[in-house]
Amino acid sequence: MRFATKAIRIGQNPESEHRSVTYPLYQTSTFAWDQIDEEPKVAYSRVNNPNRLVLEEVLASMENGTHCTCFSSGMAAVVAALSLLEAGDHVLVASDIYGGTHRYIADILPRQGISYAVFDACSPESIGATVTPKTKMVVFESPTNPLLRVCDIRAVVAEAQKHGLITVFDNTFASPALQRPLDLGCDIVIHSTTKYITGHSDVIGGALITANPAYGEAAAEWVKNTGASPSPFDAWLCLRGLKTLALRMERHSQNAMRIAEWLTQQEDVKAVYYPGLADNPFHQVAKSQMDGFSGMLSFEFGTVEMAKTAAMNTKIFLLAESLGGVESLIGYPTLMSHGCMTEEERVERGVHPNLLRLSVGIEDADDLIEDLGNAFAVARQSARVAAVKV
Repeated sequence: MRFATKAIRIGQNPESEHRSVTYPLYQTSTFAWDQIDEEPKVAYSRVNNPNRLVLEEVLASMENGTHCTCFSSGMAAVVAALSLLEAGDHVLVASDIYGGTHRYIADILPRQGISYAVFDACSPESIGATVTPKTKMVVFESPTNPLLRVCDIRAVVAEAQKHGLITVFDNTFASPALQRPLDLGCDIVIHSTTKYITGHSDVIGGALITANPAYGEAAAEWVKNTGASPSPFDAWLCLRGLKTLALRMERHSQNAMRIAEWLTQQEDVKAVYYPGLADNPFHQVAKSQMDGFSGMLSFEFGTVEMAKTAAMNTKIFLLAESLGGVESLIGYPTLMSHGCMTEEERVERGVHPNLLRLSVGIEDADDLIEDLGNAFAVARQSARVAAVKV
């Protein structure tokens, strides 16, 4: 069964006497037992629920994994993966990782007796320079947030395997429609299903997917014992959104390419970060491991003031955190996705205060470009007025 078909047919055959075409919502906390000596497949929705089980089956299939556990948020999935570590262990985290992941590894893990070091995923050999005898895991992502750097996943995995390390990969920016890291050798894939997988900005959720039974069972035990499971309705909404993932990612990618090309022609824009552009330094490696370039891109204005003014004057692009929904968003990473980092940490990672990030939606691309053009005009005028006052 091919990718687009999996989202609609895996685990979703009509059931019960009513033969519902859409998988029904099981909005219940508990389930009746038929036999006192035989626990049913689903007994209590914190542990499992029919809606969650179907969603997990579909996501595992789409990532070509065998085990999937869904969570109440993407960060819960990150924490579940990191729960494989024990006191005394050491973990390597990519330098340009999502801010929330960085914060948890830097602030919480040391309290549990787990140390960490930073490596550059775009230079896989840096693993060898930072690994220690206690290192157990590598955590990385691609394309990265917010600079859209693309690492060679196979090369990172190969280097990690030399040292016997577990590889944990955040595939949120690409989604399984465009990239399947398990096929490239990763041990664990995590998602914020809040983003492209659900795709409608109406769910908070996460997922951990693997082909390793031990890791899969550990994730299932973790969610059961911590209670970080999604509600039946959230799982149902996520599955509904997942049905159109393949189509949405095509449109997201097409629109983002149009906007990236337009941005390169704007004199006020000093840099555009999008791996779909032929002159992007990560274009070739992205082509080698992705089926498209996604709807995420970032760019830099010449001044901080112009960046802030433009971000506050779009009409179709909404100034908001998050990404991956059908609607277009414009974000300010300095205060949003990477607000938890110090200014020094942000600058070290290339997250400058003149940087804006776009989550390009599925609206008409011409409308989106006109919207940005109008906001840029306001920013230019504001800059001229400010210059005259000086």
